[in-house]
Amino acid sequence: MQHIEDVAVLHAQRTVLSGEHVTLSYLRRFDDRLAAHLDGLNVMGEAAWPLCQQELEMGTAGAMFAAAIRAVSDRRLDRLEELCALAETLPETQAGLISALGWVELAMLRGLVVPLLGSSDVLRRTLGIAASALHRLDPGLLSARRLEDPEPVARARALRTAGEIGKVESLSALANTINDEDPVCQAWGAWSAVLLGNRQAALEFLKAAAFADGPVQPRAFQLAMLALPVPDADALLQTIARDPAKRRVLVQGAGLIGDPAYVPWLIELMADDALARVAGEAFHLITGADLALLDLERNAAEAATGPNDDPEDENVTMDEDDSLPWPDPRLVQAWWTQHGARFASGTRHLVGSPMTRHQCIDVLKNGYQRQRRAAAYHLCLLSPGTPLFEWRAPAWRQQRELAQLS
Repeated sequence: MQHIEDVAVLHAQRTVLSGEHVTLSYLRRFDDRLAAHLDGLNVMGEAAWPLCQQELEMGTAGAMFAAAIRAVSDRRLDRLEELCALAETLPETQAGLISALGWVELAMLRGLVVPLLGSSDVLRRTLGIAASALHRLDPGLLSARRLEDPEPVARARALRTAGEIGKVESLSALANTINDEDPVCQAWGAWSAVLLGNRQAALEFLKAAAFADGPVQPRAFQLAMLALPVPDADALLQTIARDPAKRRVLVQGAGLIGDPAYVPWLIELMADDALARVAGEAFHLITGADLALLDLERNAAEAATGPNDDPEDENVTMDEDDSLPWPDPRLVQAWWTQHGARFASGTRHLVGSPMTRHQCIDVLKNGYQRQRRAAAYHLCLLSPGTPLFEWRAPAWRQQRELAQLS
């Protein structure tokens, strides 16, 4: 039971870590720890299932992850069906079911995904498409007409999958999704089309989606900043700058564009506690200067953000920059004065070097998670049809794929 409880907790932590300021080597150590608990369940064999069912009463994504790993490992389609039925009742557990299908090795999914893809139920079809996408396989986007699925949820997942697997043959079909009646499908269609090489209508649509509220907005914004030519991206940021409420988005956009011309402004923002750490992250994304490694930090105790030990303080919201270092503007300015001459303004940089395929692979090997995400996008943009590198996959699988890329 302790193994199951620990798997559930570690899965929740792993979900957060995949987007945090951590490296692939750190993720590997964490994944090895999670895998050790899953091995404990494997040793238990059939006796693990009743305990997994008991943990499912908690109704968490982590509990679903543990149970789904067991169902897939035991090759029990009946138990996977049981979990699908539960996921329909408890939508908050669906993420755990999807991540389990992505965690296991591809060979373990043989005979399990095809029935999901052939189901008349929208959740099961969506799970089958997601499982295929996570392993960068084609679930029949064109042959099974999944881009035309009558259910928006399944259709949106199929449209997203086209970009993730590098299905360039779907570009003409994706062009029609701009007129889709569902806004989420519209956004995912444009997102995939841009990854696959459409820099006209799809990119224009993505620019609009980047600032429209919705589940696709963060990814639309990230990809638009990376795909636009530097002058066009600069112009878009100038538009954002008119809204004081979007200062944080403005800072993130500057880092994604990668133009060293933004660095002096980012250093100025490091004196503002509300934006200091995200400005430091953008600075690192452009220059490659690791604030912690180069000792360019200031004392975190100087700034009070997020929850604290005061029982009278009603602020219980976790700080989204909690994993980032606090930059010292004075020290960072001194570093920039010494090294800034080697950075050419107007040229897109990625973690200290002009953006090239070689640099993208190096960042995927050694960078932090959000830097690695940018590098994965850039690889697709540089060579449309390249499958999107999955920076959230189990670390050993990422390391294996990176060895092949190199």
